[in-house]
Amino acid sequence: MAKVKKQPRPKAQTPKGFRDYFGAEVAERTEMLTKIAGVYHRYGFDALETSAVETVEALGKFLPDVDRPNEGVFAWEEDNDWLALRYDLTAPLARVAAQYRNDLPSPYRRYAMGPVWRNEKPGPGRFRQFYQCDADTVGASSVAADAEICAMLSDTLEVVGIPRGDYVVRVNNRKVLNGVMEVAGVFDPSDPDRFASERGIVLRAIDKLDRLGVDGVRALLGEGRKDDSGDFTKGAGLSAEQAEIVMGFMDAKRDTGTATVARLRELVTGSKVGGDGVAELETIAELLDAGGYSSDRIEIDPSVVRGLGYYTGPVFEAELTFEVTDEKGRPRNFGSVSGGGRYDDLVKRFTGQEVPATGVSIGVDRLLAALRAKGRLDTVAAGPVVVTVMDRARMADYQAMVAELRNNGIRAEVYLGNPKNFGNQLKYADKRNSPAAVIAGGDEFDAGKVQIKDLILGAEIAKNATLEEWKDRPSQYEVPRDQMVAKLREILDSQS
Repeated sequence: MAKVKKQPRPKAQTPKGFRDYFGAEVAERTEMLTKIAGVYHRYGFDALETSAVETVEALGKFLPDVDRPNEGVFAWEEDNDWLALRYDLTAPLARVAAQYRNDLPSPYRRYAMGPVWRNEKPGPGRFRQFYQCDADTVGASSVAADAEICAMLSDTLEVVGIPRGDYVVRVNNRKVLNGVMEVAGVFDPSDPDRFASERGIVLRAIDKLDRLGVDGVRALLGEGRKDDSGDFTKGAGLSAEQAEIVMGFMDAKRDTGTATVARLRELVTGSKVGGDGVAELETIAELLDAGGYSSDRIEIDPSVVRGLGYYTGPVFEAELTFEVTDEKGRPRNFGSVSGGGRYDDLVKRFTGQEVPATGVSIGVDRLLAALRAKGRLDTVAAGPVVVTVMDRARMADYQAMVAELRNNGIRAEVYLGNPKNFGNQLKYADKRNSPAAVIAGGDEFDAGKVQIKDLILGAEIAKNATLEEWKDRPSQYEVPRDQMVAKLREILDSQS
Protein backbone atom coordinates (compact mmCIF):
# COMPACT_ATOMS: atom_id res chain seq x y z
CA MET A 1 0.00 0.00 0.00
CA ALA A 2 1.41 3.40 -1.03
CA LYS A 3 2.38 5.69 1.78
CA VAL A 4 0.08 8.71 2.07
CA LYS A 5 2.05 11.84 1.37
CA LYS A 6 2.04 14.17 4.33
CA GLN A 7 0.54 17.54 3.65
CA PRO A 8 3.12 20.32 4.12
CA ARG A 9 2.39 22.92 6.75
CA PRO A 10 1.09 26.24 5.36
CA LYS A 11 3.59 29.08 5.39
CA ALA A 12 2.89 31.71 8.02
CA GLN A 13 3.47 34.73 5.83
CA THR A 14 1.50 37.71 4.59
CA PRO A 15 0.60 37.57 0.86
CA LYS A 16 2.80 39.67 -1.39
CA GLY A 17 1.66 43.27 -1.55
CA PHE A 18 -0.29 43.12 1.71
CA ARG A 19 0.65 43.75 5.32
CA ASP A 20 -0.65 43.34 8.85
CA TYR A 21 -1.39 46.22 11.22
CA PHE A 22 -1.05 45.96 15.00
CA GLY A 23 -2.43 47.86 17.99
CA ALA A 24 -0.70 51.26 17.77
CA GLU A 25 -1.04 51.48 13.99
CA VAL A 26 -4.72 50.59 14.09
CA ALA A 27 -5.31 53.12 16.88
CA GLU A 28 -3.49 55.85 14.92
CA ARG A 29 -5.58 55.20 11.83
CA THR A 30 -8.82 55.14 13.82
CA GLU A 31 -7.97 58.48 15.43
CA MET A 32 -7.11 60.02 12.07
CA LEU A 33 -10.32 58.75 10.45
CA THR A 34 -12.28 60.27 13.32
CA LYS A 35 -10.61 63.66 12.82
CA ILE A 36 -11.15 63.60 9.05
CA ALA A 37 -14.79 62.55 9.49
CA GLY A 38 -15.23 65.47 11.87
CA VAL A 39 -14.17 67.96 9.19
CA TYR A 40 -16.31 66.30 6.52
CA HIS A 41 -19.30 66.28 8.85
CA ARG A 42 -18.75 69.95 9.71
CA TYR A 43 -18.94 70.75 6.00
CA GLY A 44 -22.35 69.05 5.77
CA PHE A 45 -21.40 65.68 4.29
CA ASP A 46 -23.21 62.49 5.36
CA ALA A 47 -21.58 59.09 5.89
CA LEU A 48 -22.06 56.25 3.38
CA GLU A 49 -20.81 52.67 3.55
CA THR A 50 -20.92 50.54 0.39
CA SER A 51 -20.08 46.91 -0.31
CA ALA A 52 -16.42 45.99 -0.79
CA VAL A 53 -17.54 43.99 -3.86
CA GLU A 54 -18.92 45.51 -7.06
CA THR A 55 -19.61 44.12 -10.50
CA VAL A 56 -16.75 44.69 -12.93
CA GLU A 57 -19.29 46.35 -15.21
CA ALA A 58 -20.15 48.89 -12.49
CA LEU A 59 -16.49 49.60 -11.74
CA GLY A 60 -15.77 50.46 -15.36
CA LYS A 61 -12.47 50.96 -17.14
CA PHE A 62 -10.93 53.70 -15.07
CA LEU A 63 -7.87 52.34 -13.31
CA PRO A 64 -4.90 54.74 -13.45
CA ASP A 65 -2.28 52.43 -14.98
CA VAL A 66 -4.22 49.95 -17.11
CA ASP A 67 -6.70 49.90 -19.97
CA ARG A 68 -8.91 46.99 -18.85
CA PRO A 69 -10.36 46.65 -15.33
CA ASN A 70 -9.55 42.97 -14.95
CA GLU A 71 -5.86 43.84 -15.29
CA GLY A 72 -5.91 45.93 -12.14
CA VAL A 73 -8.60 44.49 -9.88
CA PHE A 74 -9.11 41.28 -7.93
CA ALA A 75 -11.99 39.74 -9.89
CA TRP A 76 -13.78 36.40 -10.19
CA GLU A 77 -16.70 35.00 -12.17
CA GLU A 78 -19.93 34.06 -10.44
CA ASP A 79 -23.25 33.09 -12.05
CA ASN A 80 -22.11 34.35 -15.46
CA ASP A 81 -21.18 37.73 -13.97
CA TRP A 82 -17.81 39.16 -13.04
CA LEU A 83 -17.40 40.54 -9.53
CA ALA A 84 -14.42 42.44 -8.15
CA LEU A 85 -13.11 44.07 -5.01
CA ARG A 86 -13.53 47.84 -5.32
CA TYR A 87 -10.40 49.69 -6.39
CA ASP A 88 -11.63 53.06 -5.10
CA LEU A 89 -14.67 54.57 -3.35
CA THR A 90 -15.79 56.78 -6.25
CA ALA A 91 -17.02 54.16 -8.69
CA PRO A 92 -19.29 52.61 -5.98
CA LEU A 93 -20.65 56.10 -5.25
CA ALA A 94 -21.63 56.52 -8.91
CA ARG A 95 -23.54 53.25 -8.71
CA VAL A 96 -25.29 54.34 -5.47
CA ALA A 97 -26.18 57.76 -6.91
CA ALA A 98 -27.81 56.07 -9.90
CA GLN A 99 -29.48 53.26 -7.95
CA TYR A 100 -31.04 55.52 -5.28
CA ARG A 101 -31.43 58.71 -7.34
CA ASN A 102 -35.14 59.04 -6.49
CA ASP A 103 -34.50 58.78 -2.75
CA LEU A 104 -31.37 60.89 -2.27
CA PRO A 105 -31.33 64.70 -1.95
CA SER A 106 -29.78 66.60 -4.84
CA PRO A 107 -27.05 67.64 -4.50
CA TYR A 108 -26.05 64.54 -2.53
CA ARG A 109 -23.05 65.11 -0.26
CA ARG A 110 -21.43 62.02 1.18
CA TYR A 111 -18.17 60.84 2.72
CA ALA A 112 -16.90 57.27 2.87
CA MET A 113 -13.95 55.54 4.52
CA GLY A 114 -12.57 52.05 4.06
CA PRO A 115 -10.09 49.74 2.36
CA VAL A 116 -9.72 49.45 -1.42
CA TRP A 117 -7.80 46.87 -3.44
CA ARG A 118 -5.53 47.19 -6.48
CA ASN A 119 -4.16 44.13 -8.27
CA GLU A 120 -0.97 45.93 -9.21
CA LYS A 121 2.74 45.30 -8.87
CA PRO A 122 3.64 46.05 -5.24
CA GLY A 123 6.71 48.03 -4.27
CA PRO A 124 8.24 49.91 -1.30
CA GLY A 125 5.35 51.65 0.46
CA ARG A 126 2.94 50.53 -2.29
CA PHE A 127 0.45 47.93 -1.15
CA ARG A 128 -2.43 46.13 -2.83
CA GLN A 129 -4.79 47.00 0.01
CA PHE A 130 -4.94 50.46 1.52
CA TYR A 131 -7.42 52.85 3.14
CA GLN A 132 -9.09 55.76 1.42
CA CYS A 133 -11.18 58.53 2.89
CA ASP A 134 -13.44 60.27 0.36
CA ALA A 135 -15.88 63.16 0.24
CA ASP A 136 -17.99 63.91 -2.85
CA THR A 137 -20.81 66.16 -4.01
CA VAL A 138 -23.10 64.63 -6.65
CA GLY A 139 -25.55 66.85 -8.51
CA ALA A 140 -23.81 70.25 -8.34
CA SER A 141 -22.52 71.62 -11.66
CA SER A 142 -21.11 74.85 -10.19
CA VAL A 143 -17.34 74.98 -9.71
CA ALA A 144 -18.19 76.37 -6.27
CA ALA A 145 -18.47 72.70 -5.30
CA ASP A 146 -14.89 72.11 -6.51
CA ALA A 147 -13.64 75.16 -4.61
CA GLU A 148 -15.38 73.89 -1.46
CA ILE A 149 -13.68 70.50 -1.78
CA CYS A 150 -10.27 72.22 -2.03
CA ALA A 151 -11.00 74.34 1.04
CA MET A 152 -12.16 71.30 2.98
CA LEU A 153 -9.02 69.38 1.99
CA SER A 154 -6.86 72.24 3.27
CA ASP A 155 -8.76 72.34 6.57
CA THR A 156 -8.52 68.56 6.93
CA LEU A 157 -4.74 68.49 6.56
CA GLU A 158 -4.37 71.09 9.29
CA VAL A 159 -6.75 69.28 11.64
CA VAL A 160 -4.79 66.00 11.40
CA GLY A 161 -1.48 67.74 12.13
CA ILE A 162 -0.02 69.16 8.89
CA PRO A 163 0.56 72.90 9.52
CA ARG A 164 0.47 75.63 6.91
CA GLY A 165 3.73 75.77 5.05
CA ASP A 166 4.08 71.98 5.09
CA TYR A 167 1.48 71.37 2.38
CA VAL A 168 -0.06 72.88 -0.73
CA VAL A 169 -3.28 71.96 -2.53
CA ARG A 170 -2.62 72.24 -6.25
CA VAL A 171 -5.50 72.80 -8.69
CA ASN A 172 -5.79 72.36 -12.46
CA ASN A 173 -8.55 71.63 -14.99
CA ARG A 174 -8.82 68.72 -17.42
CA LYS A 175 -10.63 71.00 -19.86
CA VAL A 176 -7.49 73.10 -20.10
CA LEU A 177 -5.46 69.99 -20.87
CA ASN A 178 -8.06 68.91 -23.45
CA GLY A 179 -7.70 72.35 -25.02
CA VAL A 180 -3.94 71.91 -25.18
CA MET A 181 -4.38 68.45 -26.73
CA GLU A 182 -6.87 69.91 -29.23
CA VAL A 183 -4.20 72.43 -30.25
CA ALA A 184 -1.73 69.52 -30.45
CA GLY A 185 -4.12 67.54 -32.66
CA VAL A 186 -5.01 64.67 -30.30
CA PHE A 187 -8.46 65.83 -29.15
CA ASP A 188 -11.48 66.27 -31.41
CA PRO A 189 -14.41 67.97 -29.58
CA SER A 190 -16.85 66.65 -32.21
CA ASP A 191 -15.69 63.07 -31.58
CA PRO A 192 -14.34 62.78 -28.01
CA ASP A 193 -13.66 59.04 -28.36
CA ARG A 194 -11.18 59.66 -31.15
CA PHE A 195 -7.59 59.54 -29.89
CA ALA A 196 -8.91 58.36 -26.50
CA SER A 197 -6.14 55.78 -26.15
CA GLU A 198 -3.43 58.32 -26.94
CA ARG A 199 -4.89 60.84 -24.49
CA GLY A 200 -4.99 58.20 -21.76
CA ILE A 201 -1.28 57.55 -22.22
CA VAL A 202 -0.58 61.31 -22.21
CA LEU A 203 -2.50 61.74 -18.94
CA ARG A 204 -0.67 58.89 -17.24
CA ALA A 205 2.68 60.17 -18.53
CA ILE A 206 2.15 63.69 -17.18
CA ASP A 207 0.95 62.27 -13.86
CA LYS A 208 4.33 60.54 -13.50
CA LEU A 209 6.40 63.70 -13.93
CA ASP A 210 7.68 63.69 -10.33
CA ARG A 211 8.78 60.07 -10.62
CA LEU A 212 10.10 59.90 -14.19
CA GLY A 213 11.29 63.46 -14.80
CA VAL A 214 10.97 65.48 -18.01
CA ASP A 215 12.90 62.98 -20.16
CA GLY A 216 10.81 60.05 -18.97
CA VAL A 217 7.55 61.86 -19.70
CA ARG A 218 8.80 62.97 -23.10
CA ALA A 219 9.63 59.34 -23.94
CA LEU A 220 6.11 58.22 -22.99
CA LEU A 221 4.61 60.98 -25.14
CA GLY A 222 6.60 59.54 -28.06
CA GLU A 223 7.33 55.91 -28.87
CA GLY A 224 7.62 54.65 -25.29
CA ARG A 225 10.01 54.04 -22.43
CA LYS A 226 12.03 51.14 -21.06
CA ASP A 227 12.47 51.15 -17.27
CA ASP A 228 15.46 49.98 -15.24
CA SER A 229 14.13 46.42 -15.14
CA GLY A 230 13.93 46.27 -18.93
CA ASP A 231 10.13 46.43 -19.10
CA PHE A 232 8.88 48.53 -22.03
CA THR A 233 5.87 50.87 -21.71
CA LYS A 234 4.24 51.84 -24.98
CA GLY A 235 4.03 55.59 -25.60
CA ALA A 236 1.32 57.83 -27.04
CA GLY A 237 3.05 58.03 -30.41
CA LEU A 238 3.00 61.85 -30.61
CA SER A 239 5.28 63.64 -33.00
CA ALA A 240 8.06 65.84 -31.63
CA GLU A 241 5.98 68.96 -32.39
CA GLN A 242 2.90 67.55 -30.64
CA ALA A 243 4.96 66.49 -27.63
CA GLU A 244 6.44 69.99 -27.32
CA ILE A 245 2.97 71.51 -27.08
CA VAL A 246 2.10 69.15 -24.22
CA MET A 247 5.45 69.76 -22.50
CA GLY A 248 4.82 73.52 -22.78
CA PHE A 249 1.56 73.03 -20.88
CA MET A 250 3.42 71.28 -18.06
CA ASP A 251 5.82 74.24 -17.85
CA ALA A 252 3.07 76.89 -17.74
CA LYS A 253 3.19 77.58 -13.99
CA ARG A 254 4.20 81.15 -13.14
CA ASP A 255 4.91 83.03 -9.90
CA THR A 256 1.27 84.02 -9.39
CA GLY A 257 -2.05 82.39 -10.14
CA THR A 258 -3.01 85.33 -12.36
CA ALA A 259 0.14 84.92 -14.45
CA THR A 260 -0.38 81.15 -14.68
CA VAL A 261 -3.96 81.60 -15.90
CA ALA A 262 -2.78 84.14 -18.48
CA ARG A 263 -0.18 81.68 -19.81
CA LEU A 264 -2.77 78.87 -19.97
CA ARG A 265 -5.11 81.14 -21.91
CA GLU A 266 -2.34 81.64 -24.47
CA LEU A 267 -1.75 77.88 -24.79
CA VAL A 268 -5.43 77.07 -25.50
CA THR A 269 -6.04 79.88 -27.97
CA GLY A 270 -8.57 78.65 -30.52
CA SER A 271 -10.02 75.90 -28.27
CA LYS A 272 -13.44 76.54 -26.73
CA VAL A 273 -13.14 73.70 -24.21
CA GLY A 274 -9.72 75.00 -23.18
CA GLY A 275 -11.07 78.53 -22.73
CA ASP A 276 -13.94 77.18 -20.58
CA GLY A 277 -11.42 75.39 -18.39
CA VAL A 278 -9.34 78.53 -17.86
CA ALA A 279 -12.47 80.49 -16.89
CA GLU A 280 -13.38 77.81 -14.34
CA LEU A 281 -9.91 78.04 -12.79
CA GLU A 282 -10.33 81.81 -12.46
CA THR A 283 -13.67 81.33 -10.67
CA ILE A 284 -12.22 78.75 -8.28
CA ALA A 285 -9.34 81.10 -7.43
CA GLU A 286 -11.78 83.95 -6.72
CA LEU A 287 -13.98 81.79 -4.46
CA LEU A 288 -11.04 80.44 -2.48
CA ASP A 289 -9.61 83.94 -2.06
CA ALA A 290 -12.98 85.11 -0.72
CA GLY A 291 -12.89 82.27 1.80
CA GLY A 292 -9.45 83.26 3.06
CA TYR A 293 -7.51 80.46 1.37
CA SER A 294 -4.32 82.15 0.21
CA SER A 295 -2.10 80.92 -2.60
CA ASP A 296 0.41 79.46 -0.13
CA ARG A 297 -2.32 76.96 0.83
CA ILE A 298 -4.08 76.40 -2.51
CA GLU A 299 -2.49 77.24 -5.88
CA ILE A 300 -3.12 76.76 -9.60
CA ASP A 301 -0.61 74.30 -11.07
CA PRO A 302 -0.86 72.95 -14.66
CA SER A 303 1.30 69.90 -13.85
CA VAL A 304 -1.61 68.33 -11.92
CA VAL A 305 -3.64 66.05 -14.18
CA ARG A 306 -4.50 62.98 -12.04
CA GLY A 307 -4.12 59.58 -13.68
CA LEU A 308 -7.72 58.36 -13.52
CA GLY A 309 -9.55 58.57 -16.82
CA TYR A 310 -12.95 59.65 -15.50
CA TYR A 311 -12.08 63.25 -14.58
CA THR A 312 -13.78 65.86 -16.78
CA GLY A 313 -13.01 69.27 -15.21
CA PRO A 314 -11.14 70.66 -12.22
CA VAL A 315 -8.62 68.29 -10.63
CA PHE A 316 -6.71 68.79 -7.40
CA GLU A 317 -3.93 67.21 -5.41
CA ALA A 318 -2.56 67.80 -1.91
CA GLU A 319 1.22 67.64 -1.72
CA LEU A 320 3.31 67.65 1.45
CA THR A 321 6.26 69.96 0.87
CA PHE A 322 8.60 68.99 3.70
CA GLU A 323 11.60 66.73 3.23
CA VAL A 324 11.94 63.18 4.54
CA THR A 325 14.70 60.61 4.17
CA ASP A 326 14.12 57.66 1.86
CA GLU A 327 15.21 54.06 2.47
CA LYS A 328 18.67 54.87 1.05
CA GLY A 329 19.17 57.88 3.31
CA ARG A 330 18.54 60.45 0.58
CA PRO A 331 16.42 63.57 1.23
CA ARG A 332 13.25 63.92 -0.84
CA ASN A 333 9.90 65.68 -0.70
CA PHE A 334 7.19 63.48 0.75
CA GLY A 335 4.80 64.14 -2.14
CA SER A 336 1.09 63.62 -2.71
CA VAL A 337 -1.28 62.33 -0.02
CA SER A 338 -4.63 63.21 -1.59
CA GLY A 339 -6.26 63.88 -4.92
CA GLY A 340 -9.57 64.28 -6.65
CA GLY A 341 -11.55 66.18 -9.22
CA ARG A 342 -14.75 66.56 -11.22
CA TYR A 343 -16.23 63.54 -12.98
CA ASP A 344 -19.47 64.61 -14.67
CA ASP A 345 -19.78 61.49 -16.85
CA LEU A 346 -19.41 58.71 -14.26
CA VAL A 347 -23.04 58.49 -13.11
CA LYS A 348 -24.17 58.96 -16.72
CA ARG A 349 -22.87 55.46 -17.45
CA PHE A 350 -25.79 54.11 -15.40
CA THR A 351 -28.57 56.62 -16.13
CA GLY A 352 -27.82 57.93 -19.60
CA GLN A 353 -28.22 61.44 -18.19
CA GLU A 354 -25.31 63.69 -17.22
CA VAL A 355 -25.01 64.03 -13.45
CA PRO A 356 -22.32 66.48 -12.30
CA ALA A 357 -20.06 65.30 -9.48
CA THR A 358 -16.82 66.26 -7.79
CA GLY A 359 -14.85 64.83 -4.89
CA VAL A 360 -11.57 64.10 -3.16
CA SER A 361 -9.82 61.04 -1.77
CA ILE A 362 -7.24 61.07 1.03
CA GLY A 363 -4.69 58.27 1.26
CA VAL A 364 -4.86 57.69 5.00
CA ASP A 365 -1.87 55.35 5.22
CA ARG A 366 0.27 57.81 3.25
CA LEU A 367 -0.79 60.62 5.56
CA LEU A 368 0.01 58.55 8.64
CA ALA A 369 3.44 57.72 7.19
CA ALA A 370 4.08 61.45 6.70
CA LEU A 371 3.16 62.31 10.28
CA ARG A 372 5.30 59.45 11.52
CA ALA A 373 8.25 60.64 9.43
CA LYS A 374 7.95 64.09 11.02
CA GLY A 375 7.72 62.66 14.54
CA ARG A 376 4.17 63.89 15.00
CA LEU A 377 2.76 60.53 16.07
CA ASP A 378 3.49 58.49 19.16
CA THR A 379 5.29 55.42 17.89
CA VAL A 380 4.15 53.31 20.83
CA ALA A 381 0.60 53.32 22.16
CA ALA A 382 0.01 53.10 25.89
CA GLY A 383 -1.06 49.64 26.98
CA PRO A 384 -3.47 48.62 29.73
CA VAL A 385 -2.86 48.57 33.46
CA VAL A 386 -1.96 44.97 34.33
CA VAL A 387 -3.40 43.41 37.49
CA THR A 388 -0.87 40.75 38.41
CA VAL A 389 -1.78 37.39 39.94
CA MET A 390 0.03 36.42 43.15
CA ASP A 391 -2.49 33.80 44.30
CA ARG A 392 -4.47 31.69 41.79
CA ALA A 393 -7.14 31.03 44.46
CA ARG A 394 -7.96 34.75 44.55
CA MET A 395 -8.74 35.10 40.83
CA ALA A 396 -12.24 36.37 41.67
CA ASP A 397 -10.67 39.18 43.72
CA TYR A 398 -8.37 40.12 40.84
CA GLN A 399 -11.32 40.12 38.47
CA ALA A 400 -13.18 42.42 40.87
CA MET A 401 -10.20 44.79 40.82
CA VAL A 402 -9.99 44.94 37.05
CA ALA A 403 -13.76 45.43 36.77
CA GLU A 404 -13.54 48.39 39.14
CA LEU A 405 -10.76 49.94 37.05
CA ARG A 406 -12.70 49.48 33.81
CA ASN A 407 -15.89 50.87 35.34
CA ASN A 408 -13.91 53.99 36.22
CA GLY A 409 -12.67 54.42 32.65
CA ILE A 410 -9.20 52.91 33.12
CA ARG A 411 -8.03 50.41 30.50
CA ALA A 412 -7.01 47.27 32.40
CA GLU A 413 -6.55 43.51 32.24
CA VAL A 414 -5.79 40.61 34.57
CA TYR A 415 -2.66 38.62 33.74
CA LEU A 416 -3.99 35.37 32.25
CA GLY A 417 -0.73 33.55 31.59
CA ASN A 418 1.05 31.18 33.99
CA PRO A 419 1.43 33.25 37.22
CA LYS A 420 4.11 31.01 38.71
CA ASN A 421 7.00 33.33 37.78
CA PHE A 422 6.16 36.86 38.91
CA GLY A 423 9.04 38.33 36.90
CA ASN A 424 7.42 37.07 33.72
CA GLN A 425 4.28 39.00 34.61
CA LEU A 426 6.23 42.26 34.79
CA LYS A 427 8.04 41.39 31.54
CA TYR A 428 4.62 40.88 29.98
CA ALA A 429 3.50 44.29 31.26
CA ASP A 430 6.62 45.90 29.77
CA LYS A 431 5.98 44.23 26.41
CA ARG A 432 2.43 45.57 26.49
CA ASN A 433 3.81 49.04 27.28
CA SER A 434 1.66 49.08 30.39
CA PRO A 435 1.76 52.32 32.39
CA ALA A 436 1.33 50.56 35.72
CA ALA A 437 0.88 47.21 37.43
CA VAL A 438 -1.32 46.34 40.42
CA ILE A 439 0.21 43.84 42.83
CA ALA A 440 -1.66 42.12 45.66
CA GLY A 441 -0.82 38.91 47.52
CA GLY A 442 -2.00 37.40 50.77
CA ASP A 443 -0.38 40.09 52.95
CA GLU A 444 -1.94 42.91 50.93
CA PHE A 445 -5.41 41.30 50.99
CA ASP A 446 -5.17 40.76 54.76
CA ALA A 447 -4.16 44.40 55.28
CA GLY A 448 -6.74 45.76 52.83
CA LYS A 449 -4.03 47.32 50.65
CA VAL A 450 -2.52 47.02 47.16
CA GLN A 451 0.88 47.75 45.67
CA ILE A 452 0.92 49.92 42.53
CA LYS A 453 4.06 49.97 40.41
CA ASP A 454 4.59 52.96 38.08
CA LEU A 455 6.24 51.13 35.18
CA ILE A 456 7.05 54.23 33.12
CA LEU A 457 8.68 56.07 36.02
CA GLY A 458 10.45 52.89 37.07
CA ALA A 459 11.97 52.48 33.63
CA GLU A 460 13.14 56.10 33.59
CA ILE A 461 14.70 55.80 37.06
CA ALA A 462 16.46 52.58 36.06
CA LYS A 463 17.96 54.33 33.01
CA ASN A 464 19.07 57.65 34.46
CA ALA A 465 19.00 57.94 38.24
CA THR A 466 21.78 57.43 40.76
CA LEU A 467 21.17 55.15 43.76
CA GLU A 468 20.36 58.16 45.94
CA GLU A 469 17.93 59.55 43.37
CA TRP A 470 16.35 56.15 43.00
CA LYS A 471 15.69 56.03 46.76
CA ASP A 472 14.16 59.53 46.68
CA ARG A 473 11.91 58.72 43.72
CA PRO A 474 10.09 55.51 44.49
CA SER A 475 8.20 53.97 41.59
CA GLN A 476 6.09 51.57 43.70
CA TYR A 477 3.39 52.70 46.11
CA GLU A 478 1.36 50.95 48.79
CA VAL A 479 -2.15 52.37 49.13
CA PRO A 480 -5.40 51.31 50.81
CA ARG A 481 -7.55 49.14 48.54
CA ASP A 482 -10.28 51.80 48.31
CA GLN A 483 -7.71 54.32 47.02
CA MET A 484 -6.48 52.10 44.17
CA VAL A 485 -8.44 53.92 41.45
CA ALA A 486 -7.46 57.38 42.67
CA LYS A 487 -3.74 56.51 42.84
CA LEU A 488 -3.75 54.92 39.41
CA ARG A 489 -5.50 57.94 37.92
CA GLU A 490 -2.85 60.17 39.53
CA ILE A 491 -0.08 58.08 37.95
CA LEU A 492 -1.74 58.03 34.54
CA ASP A 493 -2.30 61.79 34.61
CA SER A 494 1.38 62.37 35.43
CA GLN A 495 2.40 60.29 32.39
CA SER A 496 0.16 62.09 29.88
